Amino acid sequence: MTKPSWLEKERLYSIIFESDTKAGKKFDIALIVAIMLSLVVSFIESIQHIAHTYKLILEVMEFVLTFLFTIEYIARLYCSPNKREYAMSFFGVIDLLAILPPYLSAFFPGARYMLMLRSFRFIRIFRIFRLFNFINEGYILLQSIRRSLRKILVYFLFVLILVTCIGTLMFIIENGVPGSQFTDIGTSIYWAIVTMTTVGYGDITPVTLLGRLLSAFVMLLGYTIIAVPTGIVSATFIDETNRRVENGRCPRCDGKVDAKDRYCSHCGEKL
Repeated sequence: MTKPSWLEKERLYSIIFESDTKAGKKFDIALIVAIMLSLVVSFIESIQHIAHTYKLILEVMEFVLTFLFTIEYIARLYCSPNKREYAMSFFGVIDLLAILPPYLSAFFPGARYMLMLRSFRFIRIFRIFRLFNFINEGYILLQSIRRSLRKILVYFLFVLILVTCIGTLMFIIENGVPGSQFTDIGTSIYWAIVTMTTVGYGDITPVTLLGRLLSAFVMLLGYTIIAVPTGIVSATFIDETNRRVENGRCPRCDGKVDAKDRYCSHCGEKL
């Protein structure tokens, strides 16, 4: 009996791992729809009164989806040229984690909500729309954050000292005042962090005039302080982009460019 063409490893590989063909695009779209449906089922299961009403339907849907994802994972292992490399890759680990929770829930009921890990598989949508060129921008941003890490850590230490000082000052102002919630320095520092980050829960508020003036100052100070890390990373991002251009690489697609080129010959990015 002749093996169907779609069961051939080369044919199956082109469908599952590539999106250049119609079959590959249809497979990726079907996979993303299945992931979305699985996430919707998980959300509904977390709502107790709805989950109780439609328990059987949700269980059947989850069983079918888990079965499909298991078959998909086995098919990826089957047609992958290097099975170990795929199994240990980012997508391979995510694919495995996406099918484990339903099986683990038989022993650990809370494990079923790990199904939300399936949302990571939406990254495959980049393959469908050929947006992997944009991942290079993400790489440059990651490099910029890495190069800015020391500056950000020094800045964080400065902010930590600042909120400690402000919290202590507020404690000195408000402590012992009738109706004041600043009963200790720890609570005061918590208030300083919440206020300076402009979160503003409102669970702790000063009652004295001086305390309110200090609170207003901290609120205004928070707006200026929050912008600093963004500026540090932005400046480093520009430096990183310029550095890559100087090294003869396009900052977008990382292709080789000439020093005299105004645009990248690979992706058209302005240099």
